[in-house]
Amino acid sequence: MAEIFRMRLILTAAVIVLGAATAPSMVEGRIRHYKWEVRYEFKSPDCFKKLAITINGATPGPTIVADQGDTVVVELKNSLLTENVAIHWHGIRQIGTPWMDGTEGVTQCPILPGQTFVYKFVVDRPGTYLYHAHYGMQREAGLYGSIRVSLPEGQSEPFAYDYDRSIILTDWYHKSTYEQAAGLSSIPFVWVGEPQSILIQGKGRFDCTTPGIESGRCNATNPECVPYALTVVPGKTYRLRVGSLTALAALSLEIEGHNMTVVESDGHYVEPFVVKNLFIYSGETYSVLITANQNPSRNYWLSAKVVSRNSTTPNGLAVFNYYPNHPRRSPPTAPPAGPRWDDVAARESQSAAVKSHRGYIHTPPQKSDRVITMLNTQNRQHGRVRWSVNNVTYNLPHTPYLIAYKHNLTGAFDQTPPPEGYDEASYDIYSVAKNVNATASDGAYRLKFNTTVDIILQNANTMNVNNSESHPWHLHGHDFWVLAHGAGKFNWSRDAGKFNLVDPIMKNTVVVHPFGWTALRFRADNPGVWAFHCHIESHFYMGMGVVFEEGVERLGNLPKSIMGCVAH
Repeated sequence: MAEIFRMRLILTAAVIVLGAATAPSMVEGRIRHYKWEVRYEFKSPDCFKKLAITINGATPGPTIVADQGDTVVVELKNSLLTENVAIHWHGIRQIGTPWMDGTEGVTQCPILPGQTFVYKFVVDRPGTYLYHAHYGMQREAGLYGSIRVSLPEGQSEPFAYDYDRSIILTDWYHKSTYEQAAGLSSIPFVWVGEPQSILIQGKGRFDCTTPGIESGRCNATNPECVPYALTVVPGKTYRLRVGSLTALAALSLEIEGHNMTVVESDGHYVEPFVVKNLFIYSGETYSVLITANQNPSRNYWLSAKVVSRNSTTPNGLAVFNYYPNHPRRSPPTAPPAGPRWDDVAARESQSAAVKSHRGYIHTPPQKSDRVITMLNTQNRQHGRVRWSVNNVTYNLPHTPYLIAYKHNLTGAFDQTPPPEGYDEASYDIYSVAKNVNATASDGAYRLKFNTTVDIILQNANTMNVNNSESHPWHLHGHDFWVLAHGAGKFNWSRDAGKFNLVDPIMKNTVVVHPFGWTALRFRADNPGVWAFHCHIESHFYMGMGVVFEEGVERLGNLPKSIMGCVAH
């Protein structure tokens, strides 16, 4: 039965690629229909009232729950009145439906105010995924949620648990995204700063006694900001699906007194390993198993701490609630302090520990056809502070790439491809660049279909002395093999021998550590145009991203619904 199911999925994907609009109905699965209205509402997720973007009045939005092979249909009405919108289905590869990836400027025109757009796609494998806005910086205004895809009935996973729960970790700013974007684009540059709160499943707690708060703006007794409580039954084991959609922060998640066993990441089973605290970067998902095996007469803290930045943001706190204790009953102990923010070694150690589960290894191609090295730097372009890849800062074009490539609109963006490397011999990654000026481009990398591509992500010093940052890079439309992480400057003759070609994990988001490198490999086997970018909201806004095109000529006619910004 499983083999028949798998073959139907393959056939369905093949038919969709050839342009059959009705192909999803062939999949042996249900249609999961959602009707959403996106609008602004005043919310107080951390007790401080501000405008948030909601789905049907809530943030986080509804969790999409489906089984492998199901078709998800989201009928989305944009009621923002003065803003466009687009939603990306993070981790869903969109095989055969690249126009449903939800990336404004890459795969679709934005959804205009008052307009209704229908997203329709197949969730082709089980796992923990996310969805979020992919227009401007709207994600950090509250437009996000979880996607939980289960195995079909009768199939089992390589680990056991009693209950399944999901939480999303985010950081929360009190300034609007408009103010932040204006500051990032201005001369002189105004940085967004550290977030005011960390939210756990949309709930946090800001100190309303902070000086300078406008009267009536912050209310510590507002029920909206009661800490999130994860209720557990003593003796039971829980699968906790954790996703991070922070705008800036890398986090360490810890449950007081409890160990966590990591079993899944980004939709792939992990060879289990135990952690006290889980490091998680924006765009990543993990499943951890937790057994409620501590003293059941009390509650415990669930804490999320900012790491990788010397942040002033207080830890996000929730309650790990042992039934039948009251969920609002505070634990009798102080919350765990968490690891040092600058303990890079601990974060590198976790990165190295994530391997594919022995029974679910997808062996990578042993060689690549093309290597693209990407030096991540902070630069200036016409006096503005930008982020760059190989000294080129990225701008989205007005006509989405997918439409431009399919209809041969060569004037829609720069036809010169971005550079595939940098001057590795002379560039000092530990110093501020001698010349910090960068050029801007909206050119794209064209990949030969069905070839194997290696990406070497190289971190360097920012424009501040002795400073390098963590960057989580997310690839749309694919999973990639994480071949290796390393410190310092990547050297092919020395470091390629460290590549794990036996049991590397597959992911869609991976971190590049400060002054370090990360090597990944993927197959360019999904016809479409796909963004690859830093998942830190301000960094992508400031130009830290690229675009890959592969096999667009294999696609059938594009849906007219994605072309609202193109004369046709």
